Amino acid sequence: MAEEENSAPAKSGGKGLMIVLIVLVVILLLAVGAMGYFMMTKGSLSDNKQQAAQEQKESSETQDSFKASINDLVLNITNSRGREKLMKLSFTVKSIEPTIEQIVEDHKPEIVDIVISQISARSSEELLTVGGKALLKEELIDEINSIINEVTASNDDIKKDSIKNLYFTTFVIK
Repeated sequence: MAEEENSAPAKSGGKGLMIVLIVLVVILLLAVGAMGYFMMTKGSLSDNKQQAAQEQKESSETQDSFKASINDLVLNITNSRGREKLMKLSFTVKSIEPTIEQIVEDHKPEIVDIVISQISARSSEELLTVGGKALLKEELIDEINSIINEVTASNDDIKKDSIKNLYFTTFVIK
């Protein structure tokens, strides 16, 4: 009987320790889960704030955006082997400047010259890739903004770097 009495308290002490251990593990898991939830919620809130700010910026740009087009340019390009090809290109620029259409029309020769220079510096294979088109688009925006900034430098009413985007409306290489 003495053995049974001695072994019983040992078992209940082990059970008590096991229960405490389980409770601590559950508390730890809850704390880690709560911290993870807090971090994800905080991260998504900041992402939502950034996304809302971006949407507000885009909506203000669309409300105050103006467009001008350059259509049906036929250009000579070469491929990597030096063989000549023809390209037909049309694009529209999106601007925050209300008079952009008139500015583009008045300075169309300078803009077309920049387009020809940019296209001539590339091979047809490069222009057929998504990355090549994206790079061309970025460089055309920069170059067209430079032209517009230069020709309108004396007019303080015209915004600098007013071209915000460029959309290819025709892009054919044959």
